[in-house]
Amino acid sequence: MTPYYKAGEPGATVIVVKDGKTILRKAYGMADAAGKKALTPDTVMRLGSITKQFTATAILLLAEEGKLSLEDDITRFFPDYPTHGKKITVEHLLTHTSGIQSYTGKPGYVAGMTQDMSVAAMIDGFKNDPLNFEPGADYRYNNSGYFLLGAIIEKVSGQPYATFLEQRIFTPLGMKDTAYEGHERGKAARAVGHTPADKGFAPAAPLSMTQPYAAGALVSTVDDLARWDAAVSAGKLLKPASWQRAFTSYRLASGKSTGYGYGWEMGKLQGVPTIAHGGAINGFATYALRLPEQKVYVAVLSNADGGVISPALVVTKAAASAIGKPLREFKEIALAPAALDRFTGVYEVEPKVTRSFRREGNTLVMQRSGRPPMPLKAYSPTGFFLPDSLDYFEFGLDAKGAVSHVTQFHDGAELRQARIGDLPPERPAVKIAGTAFDSRAGRYELAPGFVLTLSREGERLYAQATGQPKLEIFAQDENVFFSRAIEAEVRFDGADSSYLVLHQNGQQIKARRL
Repeated sequence: MTPYYKAGEPGATVIVVKDGKTILRKAYGMADAAGKKALTPDTVMRLGSITKQFTATAILLLAEEGKLSLEDDITRFFPDYPTHGKKITVEHLLTHTSGIQSYTGKPGYVAGMTQDMSVAAMIDGFKNDPLNFEPGADYRYNNSGYFLLGAIIEKVSGQPYATFLEQRIFTPLGMKDTAYEGHERGKAARAVGHTPADKGFAPAAPLSMTQPYAAGALVSTVDDLARWDAAVSAGKLLKPASWQRAFTSYRLASGKSTGYGYGWEMGKLQGVPTIAHGGAINGFATYALRLPEQKVYVAVLSNADGGVISPALVVTKAAASAIGKPLREFKEIALAPAALDRFTGVYEVEPKVTRSFRREGNTLVMQRSGRPPMPLKAYSPTGFFLPDSLDYFEFGLDAKGAVSHVTQFHDGAELRQARIGDLPPERPAVKIAGTAFDSRAGRYELAPGFVLTLSREGERLYAQATGQPKLEIFAQDENVFFSRAIEAEVRFDGADSSYLVLHQNGQQIKARRL
């Protein structure tokens, strides 16, 4: 663990339990990087989407009591919810197969994330959106579904979501430091959430915890998460049939497995079944994984939402070591630019989803459609690994020696992706004088606590939003700058640099200069 976290920076709390015994319980890094306060193993942090397993368990408690059925149409609880003539069930919400649009992915969400909202007002904000697909026909991770589940818990139990979880789960299991943020009962110290900044880290962008709600608003410690896993492993709270259902991968109408149950993801690590979930929320990143057959549980809570190693990677490496099957380690080798060029092109991940490989200097860069580019490192003449990740890629050749496909190794699976064509031409850019851009460089506020920073390093231009990676941008002219990594551009009104307008996802956001 030690090499992953730097002194004086945000870090993580870690717990590893095997056969009911804690074999590692430690904290690394700072609880408050600015105040130089060190983390301790009992520090409280936001869980993000690990919250979902508690919400799912609360739903199953109510189902066992006969107060609801997983097959219930959501209109039983929300009579005026526009389902567009489709039946959307409680189980669809649990399994991310409802087709409802996720409110956190809607244009404008970030700009309004500091506003306190009622449960009803939040639901009104997404319920009239068209469905993404027929309920049960596809899987798409969805925070709206779990927000609705929280509202169902309140309607059926007659209690606030925070109170129901406290009385029915946290208190009975002795989880004194776990709560809906703002409703804490314990007195354990809280970590400050951090986000990457131009120099080191800054406090995370503010967020009203009324918005993540039942999809991500809980706080906890690694100690309480270990207590939680011990209770789940012992079959407490629910009947065996309910736990089995929660840990069974849901199948779509087509019969395809989604790899997701009720608040947990199902997978494999070194050929061993896993049950896991992660979380990402302003200032924090988390991951917890259990290997039921080996009776191993690992949880990592990090107080930075970027700029540090992924908790999922740390957890997975630790779990593999704990069962005596350590993960493969790669050693980087150098390949000539001409050797990299043979791998460039577009490869099909699935219908309408592609993965592109292009060379930038002496580096092969991979980009999945709709996601930022990621540099790869070679470990063999045809093999590449993704730094700070478990994924790696092997390119395959046809009988003539030409590259025909790439195989992605992901979570124990081998995913073959055929090469379907050459890279499309890049959007043309023009060179402008550095001094012409310097008048644009600065910080622009997209929303309270959410800032877009424009900067120049030599002749290269960059944009970086709070908590997000720095992206290179290019000039269309002296007033318009665009990214080749994502579909986004910023525009200025002539020589006026007092504000800019960000164009992204069909939305236009005006940001004043700070």
